[in-house]
Amino acid sequence: MELEHARHNMIEQQIRPWEVLDQHILDLLTRVKREDFVPEAYRTLAFADIEIPLGQGEAMWPPKLEARALQSLDIQPSDRVLEVGTGSGYLTALLASLAGEVLSIEIEPELKAAAEQKLAAHGFANIRLELGDGARGWERGAPYDVIVLTGSTPVLPDALLRQLKVGGRLFAVVGEAPVMQARLITRTGESAWRTDVLFETQVKALRNAAQPERFVF
Repeated sequence: MELEHARHNMIEQQIRPWEVLDQHILDLLTRVKREDFVPEAYRTLAFADIEIPLGQGEAMWPPKLEARALQSLDIQPSDRVLEVGTGSGYLTALLASLAGEVLSIEIEPELKAAAEQKLAAHGFANIRLELGDGARGWERGAPYDVIVLTGSTPVLPDALLRQLKVGGRLFAVVGEAPVMQARLITRTGESAWRTDVLFETQVKALRNAAQPERFVF
């Protein structure tokens, strides 16, 4: 009962005030148990408005960021999703609950193994995890209906944009501290994309994320 009370408070006090009002998403956050994907040492903080350490220098997003990303992507049951950065596997589970298929790429073997174990325990059959570096795209399996980057990128690589289907959506946090923007990019044609800036935030960069060209004297 205490867990359910904490989950309710997370939704009502963190997520709704952040303009996440889609009941389908709110119901999903009740069904998929966040605490099952949090490292045991931080289980009591599963619903806190913080980044939770995962080891290897990585962390879970705060709940409101996960929810806002899901709402903005408007994932459909037929969608094929690419997630760059599996992390804990929690966002992977949320994506897989909405989409037809999720391909998730994780660069850290230990995180991949732990996430695989947790996702298998929850019975997900529409998720494939692969070990690798997807910071600049993942050609195998492209094009995708949805792409999610769980780490920020100072520059958004063209390869990722071109791996979207026409009508596909990409969620990414773009920029460098202290100024980063959560963006939703929609591919509107063969050579056309629309960018909507959703909000400002700060997220640790993907390892090997694309960098801007630096002026050297």
